[in-house]
Amino acid sequence: MLLPLALAQFVCSFAGSNMNVAIGSISADLGTTVHGVQTAITLFLLCMAALMIVGSKLTDLRGRRACFIAGLVIYGAGTVIAAAAPGLGLLIVGYSLFEGVGSALLIPPIYILATLYYADTASRARAFGLISGMGGVGAAAGPLVGGLITSAVSWRASFVLQTAIVAVIIVFARRLRDPVPADPDRPFDTVGAVLSAAGMALLVIGILQASVDTLLMALLIAAGLIVLAAFMLHARRRERAGREPLLSPSLLRNRTSNLALVTQNVQWLILLGGSFVVSVFLQEVRGLSAIQTGLVFTAATAGILISSLAAERLARRHAQRTLIRAGFVGTLVGIGLLIGLYRLAQSAWILAPGLFTMGLGIGVMLTPSVNVVQSAFPEERQGEISGLSRSVSNLGSSLGTAIAGTILVSDLVSGNRSYALAMIALAAIGLIGLVAAMLLPAQPGGRSA
Repeated sequence: MLLPLALAQFVCSFAGSNMNVAIGSISADLGTTVHGVQTAITLFLLCMAALMIVGSKLTDLRGRRACFIAGLVIYGAGTVIAAAAPGLGLLIVGYSLFEGVGSALLIPPIYILATLYYADTASRARAFGLISGMGGVGAAAGPLVGGLITSAVSWRASFVLQTAIVAVIIVFARRLRDPVPADPDRPFDTVGAVLSAAGMALLVIGILQASVDTLLMALLIAAGLIVLAAFMLHARRRERAGREPLLSPSLLRNRTSNLALVTQNVQWLILLGGSFVVSVFLQEVRGLSAIQTGLVFTAATAGILISSLAAERLARRHAQRTLIRAGFVGTLVGIGLLIGLYRLAQSAWILAPGLFTMGLGIGVMLTPSVNVVQSAFPEERQGEISGLSRSVSNLGSSLGTAIAGTILVSDLVSGNRSYALAMIALAAIGLIGLVAAMLLPAQPGGRSA
């Protein structure tokens, strides 16, 4: 039952990072720039984040299994379009739009079904460990696999590979069952869906304008915050009127869940932002090929894989908040190594210790953060909280690529300086995550909670 869910999380995370090592090849092939490819990657992650709550809500109306398979079909169509794209515009349509919408439909059912299949916390932690671990490995292995395929065949072959994986997942998904029947008569908050998606889109697109027009950036970010505030007011009015909002404001009254959501956002922001920065730095500044860049990233992949495989054992021995705190400390140490060592030698392998340590730290905290959030609410609210959780995580991914990537791309000529500034920005955001982790209260039930 877990195999198709874990594979689906893997392929969605893989899609968010494998493009990083192919930036040079894609730019040359499609006649665009590094900033153009960065925009496509960020829009893919943004599309997921903006529509994740909507996708989660649709699982209640249409069923979790049905949304999962529909998302896979749309995602698969996007991989075909992207593989054949003659220019940046069609690449954005297939990769950013179709794959983004497909991911928003298929990811919420992954976590909802895992929560419903496994009632006790220990087995649920095991399930989340596998799924989150596959997500982390997908994100970390993306540069390696993408580099191998780009160098051996073409960047287009990465999308063909995703098509094949999606086809396999659809075959396995036929055995999935939906523990809770769909409720097609349940009302849907269309206004809330539009406001939430528009608010997050304006926010991230505004950050992307930092290197183009500072005034436009400020206006777009301000507009995004205003629209998101309007969304929350709309949800509150709708809830008071006795109608179901897209996202219940009461979900945001749980202090434990809120803090864990902050840690989720920061984890994925650092993982995807760091992956983008290091990949572009190695290719555009140090002159490495796609395969060479991917090989350097095996260090991060190994770190995430080791800590993810140990997730169940760690959950039995340590409290969830302890693991999240330890994960942030390890991640910050890794970023510190990436900042401090890159000038010591021209060899790209000087970055391996930092990538490994960062991957190890992120892998340690991926599962407990999800577990804390999901376990903070009863079964009947799993649809809502799963959508919010995935939306927050994917918003972190898009913000990471937008913020750190924009700092780097805005002054690639300076090379080492822009790389250092981007990594320092990630470290500062990592400190925010650590503060949130330190504020997490003890969970009831001891270590297994």
